[in-house]
Amino acid sequence: MKEILNSLGIKENNFGAGVGAGNWSTTTDAGVLNSVSPANGEVIANVYQCSESDYDNVIVESQKAFEEWRMVPAPIRGQLVREMGEELRRKKDMLGSLVALEMGKIKAEGDGEVQEMIDIADFAVGLSRQLYGLTMHSERVKHRMYEQYHPLGIVGVISAFNFPVAVWAWNAFLAAVCGDITVWKPSSKAPLCGIAIQNICNEVLQREGYKGIFSLIIGRGSTIGERLINDKRVPLISATGSTRMGKRIGGVVGERLGKTILELGGNNAIIVDETAKMDMVVPAILFGAVGTAGQRCTSTRRIIVHSSLYDGLVEKLTKAYAQVKIGDPLDESTLMGPLIDQGAVDDYLSALEKVKQEGGEILCGGEVVAGDGFYVLPTIVKAENSYKIVQEETFAPILYIIPYDNLDEAIQLHNGVPQGLSSAIFTTNVLNSETFLSHEGSDCGIANVNIGTSGAEIGGAFGGEKDTGGGRESGSDAWKVYMRRQTNTMNWSTELPLAQGIKFDVEV
Repeated sequence: MKEILNSLGIKENNFGAGVGAGNWSTTTDAGVLNSVSPANGEVIANVYQCSESDYDNVIVESQKAFEEWRMVPAPIRGQLVREMGEELRRKKDMLGSLVALEMGKIKAEGDGEVQEMIDIADFAVGLSRQLYGLTMHSERVKHRMYEQYHPLGIVGVISAFNFPVAVWAWNAFLAAVCGDITVWKPSSKAPLCGIAIQNICNEVLQREGYKGIFSLIIGRGSTIGERLINDKRVPLISATGSTRMGKRIGGVVGERLGKTILELGGNNAIIVDETAKMDMVVPAILFGAVGTAGQRCTSTRRIIVHSSLYDGLVEKLTKAYAQVKIGDPLDESTLMGPLIDQGAVDDYLSALEKVKQEGGEILCGGEVVAGDGFYVLPTIVKAENSYKIVQEETFAPILYIIPYDNLDEAIQLHNGVPQGLSSAIFTTNVLNSETFLSHEGSDCGIANVNIGTSGAEIGGAFGGEKDTGGGRESGSDAWKVYMRRQTNTMNWSTELPLAQGIKFDVEV
């Protein structure tokens, strides 16, 4: 553990606000966060939370940095992001290990999360030369119109514990090439990952001759979080978390007419039709439901399976679940690590109790693993889509399995939840796959065919509909929300014709 921490510049006691190398807060009286490893319940290190004064200093320094950074040509900004990606390549092993240590996902997933950061850096570098606007024809003689995108300002990023580093990169790297400054409030459940990233940022920024492009604020939600979402100096808030949190943030930021990117809850389902290849279905479900101990927003929560395959699929899944090795996330043989904390374990038990009260049946799992750490057994539950608990997202490895008889019914069940993030169908019937992807099919932001719900590939815009929040980040044209849009009209004549043929003549 010491090797991991030392390599990333993490000390026994750390400060919670930073705007560059040698510019960390020194506040020690705003509360202390103990970073606890979910694998064994032991404290890894401590973080002194920042004060409101520290927050103001970060914002003021970020404003100064923005005035300079926005004038740097976008391709040059891309070079900085390229250097960030290279540094992450060098630190991938240790940073991936820290993610496993502090968050509890297995080492392979921790490394995979860092790889996402590297991939989005590569994407952003290319994007830095593709911040395109449009040229349009004007209705007025000897006029032309075009649109362009300008840097927006400070972007406030609020991230969740389950992806403690990648979500920051999705936002920060795109924001950087767009000419913006990022101020990051990471999850209080994974503060060391935030400090590690800030240390990496500081190394690169100092080496390349920049400062203040990426900053960190670790503090109480009731003070620092509220300051951030209410701050008119921060025109865009990108927030990842629960639907309840997103509604609060959306309301506050909307009240001041700010912009938001909301990436909220998922309640993702896979439809398994009667033509599906079971040798593909089972591993897809297993990873989607069990990976990250069910703590991904894209985790598979519901299986909607054709009645003819129901019993066979339950048998195969039960057999597969029995083979899942649960334990230390840093052990390479482990397939499922712990839940994040005791609160998550309590939510797991509460959900199972509720499903039993509504008439559901636990088919396998359903127990807490004895010993240190926050381990539970991955669980399969026979349920109905209408159950109240099935309508909710529980951040735990609980899989609800629901039978159907025809595709229309399956799609109705699939869409019959408040969330709309990720979805999938397994089929070899082209009619079924096309129906699932059509206007009358999946109502989710992500719809897959013959791959699972979990995970997102860099390049496509990530996000969902309904209670998922409607935000999009990472790929496609998501960059546009990090910029302000401007339409320009150029008159290259010696006349002044008005739009719509309006005459407004006066003697001059």
